[in-house]
Amino acid sequence: MTVYPLHGAIRAYAWGSRTAIAELQGRPAPDGPEAELWLGAHPGDPATVSGPDGPVALNKLIADDPGAQLGAAVVERFGERLPYLMKVLAAGAPLSLQAHPDAAYAKAAYARQELDPGAPKNYTDAHHKPEMLVALTPFEALCGFRAPEISAEVLGELKLPQLDPIVATLRNGDLADAVQLLLTWPEADRDDLIKQVAAAARQIPDDHPHTPSYVLAVDLAGYYPGDPGVLVALLLNLVWLQPGQAIWMPAGNLHAYLGGLGVELMAASDNVLRGGLTPKRVDVDELLRVLRFDVLEDPLLHPTEMAPGVTSWKVPVPDFELYRVTLSEDRAPVKLPGKGPRVILGASGDVHVGEEHGVPVEVRPGGAAYAPASAGPLTAAGIGVVFVAAVPA
Repeated sequence: MTVYPLHGAIRAYAWGSRTAIAELQGRPAPDGPEAELWLGAHPGDPATVSGPDGPVALNKLIADDPGAQLGAAVVERFGERLPYLMKVLAAGAPLSLQAHPDAAYAKAAYARQELDPGAPKNYTDAHHKPEMLVALTPFEALCGFRAPEISAEVLGELKLPQLDPIVATLRNGDLADAVQLLLTWPEADRDDLIKQVAAAARQIPDDHPHTPSYVLAVDLAGYYPGDPGVLVALLLNLVWLQPGQAIWMPAGNLHAYLGGLGVELMAASDNVLRGGLTPKRVDVDELLRVLRFDVLEDPLLHPTEMAPGVTSWKVPVPDFELYRVTLSEDRAPVKLPGKGPRVILGASGDVHVGEEHGVPVEVRPGGAAYAPASAGPLTAAGIGVVFVAAVPA
């Protein structure tokens, strides 16, 4: 079985960068934003492979022969579908505050929704969507709740009397009530509140220990005037990733990407519950049902060195695993990690991937290859960096 060149589908959301994905792929910048490059078999935007008779959607390739493409173990556990979705994400502006349901809740909620034609359409499928992101450039994100006493300090320094109940709630350690109060703030008062928050934040001295939070509040208020998500954002960990650093968003983790280019790997679902910083629909009640209000002390996902030049980030889900492989001049061709169906994404340099006796596929930055489960052991040669998505054995 061959290794295929894989051609991703680009989504042009308004928050996307106008240059980042194009620069990664070495092509001219487009006229509009490019937000996400989808490299998977999700029916919402499947990637395509170069077959002998022309392009074939990856989900169709898998459906035509799931046993060979996925392997018996993957089919038995996940059904006849690729259980993960790899993306390149390019945030030119802040994304929505969002969280994703766990597997049991997603299955039950989707079933309820399908039985009631009048129910709000919060779910596109019956699957969970835990996800991780590894930065390719400096990357800014919000990830998980920080200690409520710190958030109380941040909001208290704004000295806005209308926020006193929120500050008191946070000082009592009640994140759930604080979030609910903010997200259900009277609509008629929201615009004025966020204007006052931005004005107060601008008055905070540059040497204040929480200055980054106030700069963020001003920035978000500019993008999303009148959105109480501006204040909810101040309850989260503000994270600056350097290239190669990663964060992990399990079920119920409230997060938002603010800017930068990164590799995302997630379970193959498009279930998103939004909490603000978006013109899209926000279902506060449903979001509160899936949110987890645990304090996240360390938002970073720390790497493990598997072998010279091979790094992995361990996540506690069976749907996917991610490896980064660095090839240099002084290293012979290396065996790629992972088993089952694999997607290989180029991050830098020029790398060729293939089976021992097969025709290798060139994987350049922003390009990709797909190897079915029935492919033999894969090797990579050249100089550069590739990311390998796989299903844990």
